[in-house]
Amino acid sequence: MAIADLRKEYTQRGLTEADLAADPFSQFRIWLDQALDAQLPEPTAMTLATATLAGVPSARMVLLKGFDANGFVFYTNYESRKGHELAVNPRAALTFYWSGLERQVRIEGEVKRVTAAESDAYFNSRPLGSRLGAWASPQSQVIADRELLAQRLAAYTTTYGDGPVPRPAHWGGFRVVPHTIEFWQGRPSRLHDRLRYRRSQDSTWVTERLAP
Repeated sequence: MAIADLRKEYTQRGLTEADLAADPFSQFRIWLDQALDAQLPEPTAMTLATATLAGVPSARMVLLKGFDANGFVFYTNYESRKGHELAVNPRAALTFYWSGLERQVRIEGEVKRVTAAESDAYFNSRPLGSRLGAWASPQSQVIADRELLAQRLAAYTTTYGDGPVPRPAHWGGFRVVPHTIEFWQGRPSRLHDRLRYRRSQDSTWVTERLAP
């Protein structure tokens, strides 16, 4: 079958204005809980799109590690490509895709680093291997081969052993502070439901329906 002939009809449910919670974070919690209850694979996985100062985009999958009324948090190496891009162009877009529920959530906003205390708390909650890996991997840099990673991991394992592993200064969290959050529900005939929360100048949320 040709790729162009691959189609899926979205028939599970709709999304009306009456369905929406008062604010987008409450609505996101409802949908995330439903994705968790449905036991979808990697429900916290999200596409993170960033861009250089010149507007050259890049995107990758990262994991959501927290959210509240202040925004959506993920952690990474600040010296990675996304870290460098966010340093010069602190704007990003996130997309969650929950295929089993025929849903997407799209988020756009400004990006800020979380506090050192927040980064420390999350880093210390990670498994030992992940903490050592944060030291071992020069993320996004060109390396000769995988053996280099093994050597670096062995060296840091020797250095820290089973004891406390401090958080590297180059590793920590970012918070995407949204100005728009769109909830997308698949519908038949590609006439999908798209309801968007948009932050107004007085910081209240305005809801709007978008054409599919």
